[in-house]
Amino acid sequence: MKKIFLPALAAILFAAGCATQSHVKQTYYFFPPPPDEPHLQYLTGFQSELEFRGSEDKTFLNYLTGTKPVRREFSKPYGIAAHGHNYYICDTDFGMIIVLDLQTRKMRPFRAEGEGALQLPLNLTVDTDGTAYVADSQRDQVVIFDKDENFVAALGKANEMKPRDVAVGPDKIYVADLMKHCIRVFDKKTRAPLYNLPQGDDAKNPKAEILTPTNLAIDKDGNLYVGDTGGFHILVFDANGKYVRTVGEFGDGPAQFARVKGVAVDREARLYATDAMSQVTQIFDNTGHVLSWIADPTASKATQSLPAKVMVDYENVNAFREFISPKFKVDYIVVVVNQTGPHKLSVYGFGQNK
Repeated sequence: MKKIFLPALAAILFAAGCATQSHVKQTYYFFPPPPDEPHLQYLTGFQSELEFRGSEDKTFLNYLTGTKPVRREFSKPYGIAAHGHNYYICDTDFGMIIVLDLQTRKMRPFRAEGEGALQLPLNLTVDTDGTAYVADSQRDQVVIFDKDENFVAALGKANEMKPRDVAVGPDKIYVADLMKHCIRVFDKKTRAPLYNLPQGDDAKNPKAEILTPTNLAIDKDGNLYVGDTGGFHILVFDANGKYVRTVGEFGDGPAQFARVKGVAVDREARLYATDAMSQVTQIFDNTGHVLSWIADPTASKATQSLPAKVMVDYENVNAFREFISPKFKVDYIVVVVNQTGPHKLSVYGFGQNK
């Protein structure tokens, strides 16, 4: 794969491409810095419905009563998934999932009641048919809901596992189990357990050992990416469960991690990986070589604060169109979830100059 970044990692943030509208000068932020060609634009960051909407919801009832609209916001978000025009965000402070509608720019709670009541949702994924799989770290189960948010089933029994993330392929469900230090693999249709990773010869291979699995991602070819926080790296297994390679090592430089968390993969097999210690998101090519990183924590803009998750979204570029530089073409959206700081959701656009 052709490399699109040059590892000019000393200076990460620069401002370029000014646009004037109604005599207001707009500054755009790109990554990587010159002389490299930019491929990521910082678009926006927000932590509440009001910030995302840009104005208060002044309904007729508010006008009559003089009351202020309820401020809907994130407290301590972690996991995120997209389906259609909705973003689903796990908030560990609220112990619930918040649904962000990108069309209406409104937020609402995910309907989870009765048997499906959530206690501490940490991570989730939403399948192509709208089925949601939620890793609840207090229930110690993966709770499954249909496209209408009705409870379907739960994976795991008491004291059986400690799920920290869940990923779904065409025919399998993958669960990051902190208790057994492995990835549990289930049949997607029957939900019956199949095997654990690593398996076979890989179970004896020190390179394939999983210490603290916390985050998962699957690429278009079915390869599984495991963010191993305690191992300071990302493990890659193929669609058949065979160990492929390790990405990263311990440290605080390029291609190194101190507290690796969320992982995501785009359609070109570029890997995005967040580090809660260095507070940056690094980008790797499909062989595991570092390409660049985003969000210098010393910058006043586009900063990340305890980043926990990263997500790639191809469907909702238009929802952020107003933030895109007129000189830049965005192919897809990259969202980084921050547990603290002024921007609980930091939004970037991946693309190229026009």
